[in-house]
Amino acid sequence: MMVKRQVSLLALLVAGACPAAADAPLYKVVDGYKVDAKTMEGFRAWRAAACDRCHGANQEGLVGPSLLERMKTLTKEEFVKTVRDGRLDKGMQSFGNSPIVMSNMDNLYAYLKGRSDGAITRAKVQPMP
Repeated sequence: MMVKRQVSLLALLVAGACPAAADAPLYKVVDGYKVDAKTMEGFRAWRAAACDRCHGANQEGLVGPSLLERMKTLTKEEFVKTVRDGRLDKGMQSFGNSPIVMSNMDNLYAYLKGRSDGAITRAKVQPMP
């Protein structure tokens, strides 16, 4: 129980100081790898888009940068713009035409923030029971 409460508080802090964000945590995680349904959809979008080809299976970087580090400083707006529009000069393709990515942008952001924050301790997650 204490772990769940600590993780929920962490998620609230990560979500930001705005009142709307405080009402709905960005993600929920238990035991480091069991996540809520929306975060699970973010993981599935990650896999479907094959983001691991550039960012590595554990988001630690490969050809592309480590998202574990980059997500610590990237704002949500910057994240959305980068994923939607790409950064061709850096080798990042656009996912603006990908329905699975675009319809799961918030979920993908939550999954990657959870990984970057250290709350989600494994790249491969499972749904909460």
